[in-house]
Amino acid sequence: MKTPFGLLTYCSNIHPGEDWKHHFSVLQSSIPEIKNSVSKDAPMGIGLRLANQASLDLSETTNFEAFQNWLSANDCYVFTMNGFPYGGFHDVVVKDQVHAPDWTTNDRVQYTIRMFKLLAKLLPADMQEGGISTSPLSYRFWWKIESKNPLETLHHATTLATQKMLLVLDELIAIKEATGKVLHLDIEPEPDGILENSTEFITWYEDYLRPIAIQYFAQKGISTEETLAILHTHIQLCYDVCHFAVSYEKPKVVVEKLAKANIAVGKIQISSAIKVNFTNDAETKLKAIAQYDEASYLHQVIARKADGTFEKYQDLNLAIEDYQTGKHEEWRVHFHVPLFIEQYGELSSTQSDIVDTLAIHKQKPFTNHLEIETYTWGVLPPEVQVPLNESIAREVTWVKGLL
Repeated sequence: MKTPFGLLTYCSNIHPGEDWKHHFSVLQSSIPEIKNSVSKDAPMGIGLRLANQASLDLSETTNFEAFQNWLSANDCYVFTMNGFPYGGFHDVVVKDQVHAPDWTTNDRVQYTIRMFKLLAKLLPADMQEGGISTSPLSYRFWWKIESKNPLETLHHATTLATQKMLLVLDELIAIKEATGKVLHLDIEPEPDGILENSTEFITWYEDYLRPIAIQYFAQKGISTEETLAILHTHIQLCYDVCHFAVSYEKPKVVVEKLAKANIAVGKIQISSAIKVNFTNDAETKLKAIAQYDEASYLHQVIARKADGTFEKYQDLNLAIEDYQTGKHEEWRVHFHVPLFIEQYGELSSTQSDIVDTLAIHKQKPFTNHLEIETYTWGVLPPEVQVPLNESIAREVTWVKGLL
């Protein structure tokens, strides 16, 4: 829906369905109820998540036209999409496979191009901008810092992934020339991705993306200045508030760094992580956080010590196993929890990072797209679960209040 500070929606990755028939049926049963609660008298945007199979299904003319007709009949539209999880995302063990296939593969390239072709047709006639969020290249632990085989290294993966991404960029340029629509690929740093935080993202953008793109487009007769403008328009950052909070990054600092580097933000994913303060009642809090150790998703932990240094864990169970009294003052846990709750009994959330990020955005807007992303309702402890559609509506209402 339109707000004074951009288009606001929620991401449909909370809804199951890896094929289009299943996913569409869930959207049909959920969205009208949610819209009636949060945008009864105005059009409502949808942040559409399509798995690979669903993207293939929706590319079929009959399915696409039926979806367009449904959107029109229900006063809804699509302006942003989630192209991060390629395969199964519900009722399966996802863990590190959320990155698979990664950006070193042709499968990821073809899937993303297919998604952009769909988005170009789904964007309303009066909207010229759309974006798709995606994986931060790959999962870093699939690669080695050094290896006798250079094809196994993190450097090789980063270079190859960047080169593959330029094939999508070619498609975005062609779409703009043919339709006038400006579509951008929004890369989403997250814990244990090759790009984990703002520093790594900016370093990649400056040391890999720009030089590789300049060389690539020079062969097509495109100047360095034109190439940099193309990159600024079409390769942007997905600012996931949860992910930056887990890395203890301050929103104001991140936004200023991106502006200084002349990197655009494609969308803000409004999300909240778990925070554990171990300076008091530590044993009670350890038992509380253990309830969130579930088998579906990776829940990386970044622990802060008293001296200000950090220790990282690939998953919550590893942090729990390594727990020692007094070792850490605080944990930030990559677990997307409901936005409107600040305290979870003995635990707290990084809700204040959302408040700070949106306050900065209100003062000086730095993107047109705002997308709520809480996908873990089904794996939350029972005491914090409420009906899904009601929960989504509460999140949208809470964010609208901040805006």
